[in-house]
Amino acid sequence: MSFREFTLEQVEAKFAVVASEDRALFADVPAVPLSPFLTEYFAGYGSLGQAAASEKGRSELLVAPLLAEVWLRSDHRVSLLSGAEFNVDAAVGLDGVCDFLLCRSPNFNYVKAPILAAAEAKRDNIAEGLGQCAAVMIAAQRFNRKAGIADETVYGCVTTGSGWRFLRLAGANLAVDLREYSIRVPEEILGVLLHCCGVVPTAA
Repeated sequence: MSFREFTLEQVEAKFAVVASEDRALFADVPAVPLSPFLTEYFAGYGSLGQAAASEKGRSELLVAPLLAEVWLRSDHRVSLLSGAEFNVDAAVGLDGVCDFLLCRSPNFNYVKAPILAAAEAKRDNIAEGLGQCAAVMIAAQRFNRKAGIADETVYGCVTTGSGWRFLRLAGANLAVDLREYSIRVPEEILGVLLHCCGVVPTAA
């Protein structure tokens, strides 16, 4: 078993977490204007990304540019790793490749604690990706604890590129945001991503 094989129900049962889905987690988080570059990028290529038929195409054209904006707006204090091998505990299925990891580190060569957030790209079904993302978040929590960072809240998101759904893991409590964010309003998604990474954005 690896990250991709988990359902949300299996994550709850195997790792003794309590999942809830009863409120909007980021209702008070303000939208953050995109940089001029990303604004122009989405104006020119956003429709191409939404039309992409493959998970890889949407990931490259819609997801990666928005996550890279987090690196930019954090003044490069948050690193973005794409397609990272993340093998924490293969015996319990916490291993595999993560689509994206965000870490509080300037390092881009390997995964380094603390891991702040994980993002998993899905072609057309966010619900099916919640278990996978939750498993990666459990692994990130264990990875952080092993590095001596015990109280770091870990965030996650599952996205089709067009729709974005966020999760939060604090201790044994796994909260799934009720709201689905739309790429048509990327400023709201960026605001949540920066909040999850503890970033007060620098000027665009």
